[in-house]
Amino acid sequence: MKLMTKLAKLAVPIALAISGTAALPSEAATATPAPARAKAGEEVFYHVFLRSFRDSNGDRIGDLPGLTAKLDYLKQLGITSILLTPLQPSPYYHNYFATEFKAIEPEYGTMDDYFAFVRAAHARGLKVYLDQEFQYVAEGHPWLEESLDRADAPHAKYLLWRKPDHSEAEPFLNQARWEGYDGRRIAIAMVDMNQPAVQRYFQDLLLYWVDPHGDGSGRDGVDGLRIDHMMDDVDNKGLAKDLFAKFWTPTFRTLKTRRPGLRIIAEQYDWGFGEDWLTRGNADLVFAFPMRGALTKLDKAQLVKAVRETEAKTPAGKGQIVFLENHDTDRFMSLARDPARARAGAALALLLKGEPLIYYGQELGMRGIARQGTMSDAAHIPLREAFRWDADLNADGSAIWYRRDDAPFWTERYNRSNDGVSVEEEAAAGSLLAWYRELLSLRSTRPELRHGDQRLLCDSDPDLMCVLREDGARRSLLLVNLGDKPATPLLDSALAGARWIDLLGAAPHARVDPTRLNLPPMAVRVIGSP
Repeated sequence: MKLMTKLAKLAVPIALAISGTAALPSEAATATPAPARAKAGEEVFYHVFLRSFRDSNGDRIGDLPGLTAKLDYLKQLGITSILLTPLQPSPYYHNYFATEFKAIEPEYGTMDDYFAFVRAAHARGLKVYLDQEFQYVAEGHPWLEESLDRADAPHAKYLLWRKPDHSEAEPFLNQARWEGYDGRRIAIAMVDMNQPAVQRYFQDLLLYWVDPHGDGSGRDGVDGLRIDHMMDDVDNKGLAKDLFAKFWTPTFRTLKTRRPGLRIIAEQYDWGFGEDWLTRGNADLVFAFPMRGALTKLDKAQLVKAVRETEAKTPAGKGQIVFLENHDTDRFMSLARDPARARAGAALALLLKGEPLIYYGQELGMRGIARQGTMSDAAHIPLREAFRWDADLNADGSAIWYRRDDAPFWTERYNRSNDGVSVEEEAAAGSLLAWYRELLSLRSTRPELRHGDQRLLCDSDPDLMCVLREDGARRSLLLVNLGDKPATPLLDSALAGARWIDLLGAAPHARVDPTRLNLPPMAVRVIGSP
């Protein structure tokens, strides 16, 4: 979460204390090994806001069994990896700011449901990434509850305190309580991440998630972690600092000693290029926020600048996750406002160099803009509305947990029944969903689109994006006209005279002369070597 976004991002734990023995998954001989580590560029992430994805038991809350039942949809879409928002119990609907760390939100299911999901994903060759945030705890967490007014409590030193008598904890930013969408004001306290005992606690916690059997096999373990709002100095207060060297790097080293193929995604708190997180922070991947800003504007000059700066600032062996939207940003369809622009943005986000991420419902064109003028976490509900499986928003399985007839996040919701934005309504060819499937299928069959080199061409044209991806003799050329007039690519003689075939559309593999192409505004063509 970006720092300012987190202001607006503001559920009983199951009994699983970190110091005790949590329920382990079954030792069944049929357990599927964790998928092998992917090469850079091979993964396609699908970002799931679990509460809003799929309800399995009729309470209108998305849950783990509901997600498990829809894994084949993700596999058929072309997804390789699932990134989940937090699963821990929390007084907030988004489950950041936990009241217990080694636990599953009861509304999402049980620990057995969790491990059943991981096994089912692995059986389909899908990787699983968990989102982790433990710079803070929320009101209700035992560390906070047991230590208020008790400086001698067992876990009192796990938190930071404003007053030596422990009558007031160090708050998230400088506000003691934060409003949830239901009107409750809930305390959030800072964890003292410089305490050795705290580091040991979280290393043990993460080792459990990545290797629950403790044997290094990764059976039933996750394949990667997302570190939310990762900072070297939490909230820039100078109270929990030097964390890249003292907390994150040794923690990641411990995890990778156990699971060498594990990948760490850092959400850089400043939403910049992330080079510090990839070097001093020792993360494997960061989010390409500057590219996302340029992609949503569909402006060639801004996009070229962002692509080149991102490449220059990404160390060798490290990666960027390319995305159009996530749980903190306005939905791309609401920004694009036009199906052709949505298709152009999708082609760029999925075929540019990097590892693409699709936020749930993006492939359908779900809409949503964050509400302004409130610090409540209700402001972001428009970005987290129920995934549209059926034309009827009220159909069984629809996770409309936010339905309150007196609340603007329901009465002014963006996604409504029979609006054309659902899996059911987009079954036919020509839909946005079909476009995403076609692009991801192409990406999976062309190695140069996954891990090939990248060159930006057509420098003299102010609007035509020409992106050449190469892997040995294999070439693909992505052409996207971002202007309001037709455009023809100007290529050097070597490329213009090469043999090209169409890779998309009704006549794939037909011979193409790129110098004779005339692309209408917002048109997309992908051509390649035979």
